[in-house]
Amino acid sequence: MNTQGWLQVSLYLGVLLVLAKPLGWYMARVYAGESVGLNTLLAPVERSCYRLLGIDEQTEQSWKEYALGLVLFNTVGMLMVYGLQRLQSSLPLNPDRLAAPLPDLSFNTAASFISNTNWQSYGGEVTMSYLTQMLGLNVQNFLSAATGMAVLIALIRGLRARSSATIGIFWVDLIRSILYILLPLALILACLLVSQGVVQSFSPSIEVVLLQNTIDTDGHLVSTQNLPLGPAASQIAIKQLGTNGGGFFNVNSAHPFENPTPLSNMLEMLAILLIPVALCFTFGIMVNDPRQGQALLTVMMVIFIPLLLFGVIQEQAGTPQLAALGIDLGASDMQAGGNMEGKETRFGVVNSALWAAATTAASNGSVNSMHDSYTPLGGLVPLFLIQLGEIIFGGVGSGLYGMLIFALITVFIAGLMVGRTPEYLGKKIEAFEIKMAALVLLIPCIVVLCFTALAVTTPWGKGALYATNIEYTSIANPGPHGFSEVLYAYSSMGNNNGSAFAGLGANNPFYNTTGGLAMLIARFWIIVPVLAIAGSLAAKKTVPSGPGTLPTHTPLFMTMLVGVVIIVGVLTFIPALALGPIIEHLMMLGI
Repeated sequence: MNTQGWLQVSLYLGVLLVLAKPLGWYMARVYAGESVGLNTLLAPVERSCYRLLGIDEQTEQSWKEYALGLVLFNTVGMLMVYGLQRLQSSLPLNPDRLAAPLPDLSFNTAASFISNTNWQSYGGEVTMSYLTQMLGLNVQNFLSAATGMAVLIALIRGLRARSSATIGIFWVDLIRSILYILLPLALILACLLVSQGVVQSFSPSIEVVLLQNTIDTDGHLVSTQNLPLGPAASQIAIKQLGTNGGGFFNVNSAHPFENPTPLSNMLEMLAILLIPVALCFTFGIMVNDPRQGQALLTVMMVIFIPLLLFGVIQEQAGTPQLAALGIDLGASDMQAGGNMEGKETRFGVVNSALWAAATTAASNGSVNSMHDSYTPLGGLVPLFLIQLGEIIFGGVGSGLYGMLIFALITVFIAGLMVGRTPEYLGKKIEAFEIKMAALVLLIPCIVVLCFTALAVTTPWGKGALYATNIEYTSIANPGPHGFSEVLYAYSSMGNNNGSAFAGLGANNPFYNTTGGLAMLIARFWIIVPVLAIAGSLAAKKTVPSGPGTLPTHTPLFMTMLVGVVIIVGVLTFIPALALGPIIEHLMMLGI
């Protein structure tokens, strides 16, 4: 990697850490109910929300009540998003008169947006009306993000509580996350994006005359182009900050109306990881030991940076096939050249590979380049980051509570080594916590591998007939690359990421239905065990640390935690990766 590449990566990580620490402090004060400077303006709105919902903010909930409220709330949200899609042709703010999506696509999209996955089997500008985008999808961008943050805060309360039967109030955590954190940040970012040329309009699409006529795929002369518009900036801001990732336009943040300049690209990349990184600092403050949050952040960085650099190097190296054509990819040309297929020239290789790593380390899923066009090992990086469980930063809230589950597993393993009951932050980690943690680790793996196996071994996954006797093909690429596309799709949906290799034809009843189920299972069958762990820990007394206690902020523990994360990911997915990107790389080399 050349000097310019090193500077781009270093600048991004440096600015990210500088911004994250004060935000972490701010969020800790928000969840503690302390003054943060916006209380004069927002406290009356907060109290009005409580009165409207009939909430007594002094009466806390048990973990079961917390989980029940969360599941019911998200169920209602899913039904509303589904209904908006099915009725959109009859509703206002549909200037292009778009028809209603089919039932299977509507189910998939509703499951996607309430689970914070934002997987899209459709092109936004030609499928969803402005009302559906704003009232359905954009609202869920806030609500699904706030749901993940609320679960994390409940788990933190469980860790710091002493013999408590409650873990907080879901509705209070949800409303504070939206009012004091997500809304202000989204408003600032949306204004900055508009200043860079991101569209924000209620106008219908417009037809413009091309400067030069062209020929379409059917051989017809084309002299005009239809340019879609819409309220994009407001949705893009929260899609990045909330680690949602769903694009207003079909090609997501590669579209010049979503991401027009290098500065907008930098702002959106920072937004993807800003809250997940800041929550590590929030965690340290809320458990009264900043070293704990810093240790978890260090573990994330230790895993993230080598994978990021590996991906950048693979993309800058290009392919042997290009070299065989006599194309010079020497050190001076690698920044401008390398593997530029599927990438925007205004971003180049480094910013494209950096975005790919950031969006899959977080459960974001937005893209500024097409992962399907990456080199085999370059594409392996975002795929493996997803398969680690979306815990290397991960989604807002969900990434850190996933990493805390791995921390519990690590102290349990350490306890087995020395023959004593493990402890984490003064709480005994016993059989119930480990059983729940095992569910959190196993469920996404089972979902990914089982649905992938079903897709590649059945006619419905490879291609079949619609009920109307119209034939469709899902896996158009034969061999290992087609397998990689399917594996990536279910890895993405089964870990609530939402990005795709994009070569897979997924808008059909099989993938829409199985994908929707995968997203719902991977979200809520994880959240409930996490809340159960929070309730169990909250009920326990705090145990003073002793000579046999494993410190969980030291290099030794961080090394063990890195090892556990990598080993679980490798043991689970390396056979599947060997059948996809690894063997494709060997074939590319002619081995």
